[in-house]
Amino acid sequence: MQSKIGVVGEKQVVQAFQMIGFDAFPAEDAQTARSIIRHLAEEGYGIIYLTETLAKELEETIAFYDTQVTPAIILIPTHNGSLGIGKRRIHQNVEKAVGQNIL
Repeated sequence: MQSKIGVVGEKQVVQAFQMIGFDAFPAEDAQTARSIIRHLAEEGYGIIYLTETLAKELEETIAFYDTQVTPAIILIPTHNGSLGIGKRRIHQNVEKAVGQNIL
């Protein structure tokens, strides 16, 4: 079964992903992003890309979906650059899976 991929974030970021075929959902604030993520999860999206700027305000929401099989929430930088949140999550997940930070 194929899963859908969605991108949630600032309009200028998600438009680029829309051009390559992902479903794009602009959200300018955390409350809107939280609602969109909940809706996408209910609609069976397997992967949700979320901008780091919104992610820093949605820690509880991301933590909840970390305990679920789907969707996987992947953090992406914005056009202004990375905040390092996504990279930290990758390091934490690798350490959790392997038992130590091999990166």
